[in-house]
Amino acid sequence: MTVRHGFQATLTALPGKGDALVEMLLNAPSLSRTDCPVFLISRSTANADVVHVIEGWTSEEAHATFFATSEAQALVAELQQLLAGESEYTDQVLVGGKAEL
Repeated sequence: MTVRHGFQATLTALPGKGDALVEMLLNAPSLSRTDCPVFLISRSTANADVVHVIEGWTSEEAHATFFATSEAQALVAELQQLLAGESEYTDQVLVGGKAEL
């Protein structure tokens, strides 16, 4: 499966809410979607409340279609309750690499 669209997000949880944010992301519906073959969650070593998300989608349209669903909108609303402010997003195009866990 070829990844043609992706992004990286940096989210900062409210103080002490980093674990809850990670748990919510690790249960996100994106993990079960075949059109999202890359979904990686990591944490800052300096601040456990800073969480990074990397998503790779088969197309920009697949990404937009998913985020237009009520399921995705509900997840975003839940995530917002854990965040300390605006998240930082950067669109990306995958050019290569490897992800194995």
